[in-house]
Amino acid sequence: MSTLLFSLGRWSYRHPWRVLIGWLLLLAIVGGSALAFMKGTDDAFRIPGTEAQEGIELLERTFPQASGTSAQLVIVAADGDTVADDAYVDAIDDTVAAFEDLDGVLAVTDPFDEMVSGLVSDDERAAIVRLQFDGQSIDVSQETTDAMRAIAADARDALPADAQVALGGDLFGTSIPTLSLIEAVGVLIALFVLIVTFRSIAVAFFPLVSALIGVGLGIALIYVATAFESVPSTAPMLAIMLGLAVGIDYALFIVARHQDQVRAGVEPEESAARATGTAGSAVVFAGVTVLIALIGLSFAGIPFLTTMGIAAAASVAVAVAVAITLTPALLGFAKGRVAGRPRRAPRRPRKARAPRSDRGFAQRWVTGVTRHPVVTTIAVIVGLGVVAIPAASLTLALPNAGVQPPSSEARQAYDLTAEHFGPGTNGALVMTGTIVTSTDPLGLMSDLADEIEKIPGVAEVALATPNETADTGLIQIVPETAPDDPATADLVRELRAQHDRLLDEYGVDLVVTGFTAVGIDISDRLGEALLPFGLFVVGLSLILLTIVFRSIWVPLTAAAGYLLSVAASFGVVAAVFEWGWFADLLHVTRTGPVISFMPIILMGVLFGLAMDYQVFLVSRMREDYVHARRDRGGRSDRHTAVGAVRSGFTASARVVTAAAVIMFAVFAAFVPEGDSSIKPIALGLAAGIAVDAFLVRMTLVPAVMALLGERAWRIPRWLDRRLPHFDIEGEAVERELATAHWPEQPAAIAGDGLTLTADGGRHDDIPLFADVDVRVPDGGTLIVDGDPRAARAFALMIAGRITPDAGLLRVAGHLLPGRAAWVRAHVSVALLDAPDDPIRALRHALSGSPRLVVIDGLDTLPVEQRETAAQLLRAAVDALRERSSDPRAALTIVASGRADGTARAVLADAGRTDAILLTLDDPASLRRDADAGSPRFAESKAHA
Repeated sequence: MSTLLFSLGRWSYRHPWRVLIGWLLLLAIVGGSALAFMKGTDDAFRIPGTEAQEGIELLERTFPQASGTSAQLVIVAADGDTVADDAYVDAIDDTVAAFEDLDGVLAVTDPFDEMVSGLVSDDERAAIVRLQFDGQSIDVSQETTDAMRAIAADARDALPADAQVALGGDLFGTSIPTLSLIEAVGVLIALFVLIVTFRSIAVAFFPLVSALIGVGLGIALIYVATAFESVPSTAPMLAIMLGLAVGIDYALFIVARHQDQVRAGVEPEESAARATGTAGSAVVFAGVTVLIALIGLSFAGIPFLTTMGIAAAASVAVAVAVAITLTPALLGFAKGRVAGRPRRAPRRPRKARAPRSDRGFAQRWVTGVTRHPVVTTIAVIVGLGVVAIPAASLTLALPNAGVQPPSSEARQAYDLTAEHFGPGTNGALVMTGTIVTSTDPLGLMSDLADEIEKIPGVAEVALATPNETADTGLIQIVPETAPDDPATADLVRELRAQHDRLLDEYGVDLVVTGFTAVGIDISDRLGEALLPFGLFVVGLSLILLTIVFRSIWVPLTAAAGYLLSVAASFGVVAAVFEWGWFADLLHVTRTGPVISFMPIILMGVLFGLAMDYQVFLVSRMREDYVHARRDRGGRSDRHTAVGAVRSGFTASARVVTAAAVIMFAVFAAFVPEGDSSIKPIALGLAAGIAVDAFLVRMTLVPAVMALLGERAWRIPRWLDRRLPHFDIEGEAVERELATAHWPEQPAAIAGDGLTLTADGGRHDDIPLFADVDVRVPDGGTLIVDGDPRAARAFALMIAGRITPDAGLLRVAGHLLPGRAAWVRAHVSVALLDAPDDPIRALRHALSGSPRLVVIDGLDTLPVEQRETAAQLLRAAVDALRERSSDPRAALTIVASGRADGTARAVLADAGRTDAILLTLDDPASLRRDADAGSPRFAESKAHA
């Protein structure tokens, strides 16, 4: 990965205009497609497999006039008047008639209809005109809603001056999130932080430009997707928050590494490539963790939440792609003008004091933290535990008009309805079931209504009626409490608990449904998904960090810190939205339950961002620890480990601090004027970022690692062998740069000190071969002799299929294992002792005119196939020369097999009489010597 990114960064640096124009062109194409094909967002909450959804589907089939979305016009008479006065009755009649003429309206309920009750308040101060639509809210056209508002305005004009009229209901219960100028404050803060970090206004714009292009492309892709899939309106806003935050931070990491390297004297082009290969590797890793966590939102099994996760993941993926390509391209525009204004040097050096570090505060902070690790650890854990206490009272619900700003007409209708008709009127429940076997549908529905009214929590049964064909019954229930009140959720559960009794007594299989019941089911489903999702992300962090840091304790501390950050952020959200702390300051218009999917989204996003900080801080600590241990001859102690923690923290704290401040600013900017659905998510993320970056990663983690000392970097050898390697620190890039002039003479194959150990079990640490040096010129032939197992392993190592445990290996100019992907793609392999037709395997390996081919098992060929094999090798040489534009093109052959057998004979027949012989040490002999403590294992060398 790091070597690929190194090459990508160099190419982008050299061709900045191509990269910039390419991204802008892609943005224009996708943006144009969005304008042409987008169908708008979908805020209809559907949750397959739940009782509420089954009830809606039943109503759609048998009772369509009661299955769609609804709206209501609330009319409140002026002081001293009643809605029964002639002026009000006439205006209401005209309004009902106007509503009936609208497209998509199935029914309009007149509050004075004798067949209807509950639409005129007991004191006759208020009345409700209810509208039922065909289909869900997304099916109601903008023209219809505009006409409804116009009719409501006409009614307001026709009524006495002090009368109140407000249009609301389920149709207007959810608001569409929109951007405001307040959100731009986060971008301005980010720009200020970047200027301070880089000490250059021009360089500070690079991460911002990269992030804005990435966000624009990500949002355009989401709106294109609306042509093929339903996308909730919160998805674009969430994608903007995440894309902007991670886009700025990812570009920041690359630019900061580049700037440090240029200041250290590295050439700008090489520095940009290095920064992309090293910091870019960490960016890709961090981005992948965010992607996995967001896609993991599908654990809840809720389609709209899965769509939100995929949309946000797409935005993050675009941010990563833009960061690792456009950022080095922008650096290519700047060339060497990225060092920024250096800090002013001291006027007179002081003899008695060492030069002051430019990271003085970070150095003092980590020194204090690691000097008193026990006190620091206890203080952080106890402090975050206290902050998390309000999380115990956190309740969840879907957003409704009650959480909209007081200036919203839907909120006014919600409040007026609650004031004059009771809070439950805003969230009526529906029970429905098949009554086809009943001989008295009206009597049955009346009896059921009487039973339901006896249940505690039911204010009244507003309607109990069969449909026109008398095969489905509907009971509309008004709870005593508001839709998002936990007591309403308890009532829904109690109604469902009556199912079996009502089925036995009345023979009706009733289900509880309606908009409020759907929201309760979604909240319950999300609550059930939190534990498996938490196990998923914590388990994922343990696995990924174990792979990256080759340690057991580092992943455990990282996962524990993540859980502390999540608990604290939940506590902050609950304190504001449940307890009302700082609610006015943050413009929280109504305290109470927060949006249902806030916890799972916060857990997923915060996981990825927490891994960002963990990687960028701890990877530098590990790098310093490895270097210090190497300088001490492989020995280490607690002093070495603590020193690495301090030096690694000091080197990376500036960038991580800037990244955390930027993310905090971006998320916090969505809190004051943000949409009611986004506000708690943004607050939770802002609090989580601050806690995780500054208290967990930059305080708790260094303290715990200081307590652990050198044990922090230990891992069982058996586990280390079985884990894959992910070069997140750019070690392969550093290795390539360090060996750029090796070998001195060009060679098709060059190896020094190559060692490969047998894998697993009783053969741990016993080499198949050790300290092998080899040189094969371009077009040369190498015969690997020795133990068949060792010879095959060596040949496959040349082909990039096996990674050596030690030594340097370059094949066709590409250093392994960093360039293993290229070697595997260009070096052919023929295993002749495995297939039924070895000649066919050899012919397949030689097809396509490869420059290097590895053949194992030449000595196992039957006599009658040897000549055919030789002919194929000669033909491959001729084909390569004909197809290559280079007249010096030659085929390099590596063959493993006994040199005194068939292998040498076949190669001689193919014209390869000058083969180089490499005889590997006998693994059994190496094992005996190692068991006996002989120094031969360390000193023996096989040369070719």
